[in-house]
Amino acid sequence: MDWFKQWIVKHFEEVLVGLILLAASIGTYFLEEKSIILNFYYLPVLMASYLLGKRMGLLTAILSVLSVLLFVFVFPERFLEGRQLLSNLALLSSWAGFLILASILVGTLYELSELRMLDLRRAYVGILEILSKYLESTDQYTKGHSLRVSDFSQETAKAMGLSNVEVENIRAAGLLHDIGKIEISVDVLRKAAGLSEEERVLIDTHASKGANILSSVGAVLRDVVPIVLAHHKYFMGDLEEGAKEHTKIPLGARILAVADSFDAMVTDRPYRKAMPPWTALEELSAKAGTQFDPQVVEAFKRVIAGKMGRF
Repeated sequence: MDWFKQWIVKHFEEVLVGLILLAASIGTYFLEEKSIILNFYYLPVLMASYLLGKRMGLLTAILSVLSVLLFVFVFPERFLEGRQLLSNLALLSSWAGFLILASILVGTLYELSELRMLDLRRAYVGILEILSKYLESTDQYTKGHSLRVSDFSQETAKAMGLSNVEVENIRAAGLLHDIGKIEISVDVLRKAAGLSEEERVLIDTHASKGANILSSVGAVLRDVVPIVLAHHKYFMGDLEEGAKEHTKIPLGARILAVADSFDAMVTDRPYRKAMPPWTALEELSAKAGTQFDPQVVEAFKRVIAGKMGRF
């Protein structure tokens, strides 16, 4: 049942358009007023064009026209009545033409808007990359960490079939997941010896500190905040109580957790040397189902295999 809910949420726009188109088709059979029937088809077509783009809008328009033509063929007496034959044919032809033109026009406007948003998103991601490099510039051990985590997370999200919007949010979260560390002493972050309990608690607050910082930006990073906040939470909570914490953790945070841990393991740190990549992957596999989401781990392993060869 959960997979069905997730599928509905992921394809909500397509499902909505399909239901409205189905309702219009049913109305074609039951309603007798042709103008009401035909005008109702504009709703799914315009929604498809506005929400899904020109291609889906045009496809919905064509399906609408074919649906009406099918009813005309099956029930000609309801659409092509005697003396009104020519006027009815003209009505259907003009309706079909305007429906298709409307889908193309609205779909084109949608795609132009998407291009502008894409340009803004590229500029915004570029600024985030600059910011992440600045944040890591004082520590030679973490230089490039956020960029690598962002790349790993982005590729894993794509491998799991997430939408472009979700992939972009996860990419941004990867770039900014450690931003909360700017409020923690550099000496503590660089400390090679074992951390005291107080210092460990302080470092563990960087996720919530980062979420607070990003929340102050406003709606621009609204969808990134929950990912940053939860990226250090375990996939499963208290196993003795059977708590399923993963149901509360955003998928983006689960992806980020795997990418972050892998990069930390394969990078030299003040307190240890880097692991070989295959050892790090074995570590991720060993903790799949407890610390990490097994599905994310499997997708991540496919991404790493593609990037670095077979381990």
